[in-house]
Order: sequence, then C-alpha cells, then structure tokens
Amino acid sequence: MTKQDLVTEAAQAAGVTKKAASEVLESILGSITKSLKKGQSVTITGFGTFRVSKRAARTGVNPRNPSEKIKIPAMKLPAFKAGKSLKDAVK
Repeated sequence: MTKQDLVTEAAQAAGVTKKAASEVLESILGSITKSLKKGQSVTITGFGTFRVSKRAARTGVNPRNPSEKIKIPAMKLPAFKAGKSLKDAVK
C-alpha cells in the first residue's frame, strides 16, 4: 500500500475529500517527525510506538577493499515497535 492508497482509503472511510485526508495525513506525519527530531517517542495506543534508536560508533570494512578498515560514526535512527493489537491483527 502506498501513501496515495492510504489517503484514498482514509477519504472514503471518513467521507471527506482526498485533499482533506491528505492534509491530515501530512499533519500527522509531520508531528511524528518533529517529536522524533526532539528525541521524544510517539505512542499510538493499539498501534505502536515510534522512537529514536541510538547506534554506537564502530569500525567496519570497506567493501571495495576488504583489507581497509573504516570508521562508521554514531547515529540516531527512527524505530517502530508494534503494539499488541497490531501484532494480534497480523497473526
């Protein structure tokens, strides 16, 4: 399912225009992104939790030259943990 498919289904389910459904979806995604940028987690009860995961710095191997070691910097990544209701629905 693509973003456009999600907008279409949301518009039909709510009885609103695709434009209105698209604006709501963009607003929700923007709010989640802002919260993650601040380092806050976002919990949607029954669906799951979006959070920021930290990956430590490490040493890796250059795939073009396996004898060469490279430094991979520490980084923050978005992560999602599915809630119980979502897990049960997928089973």
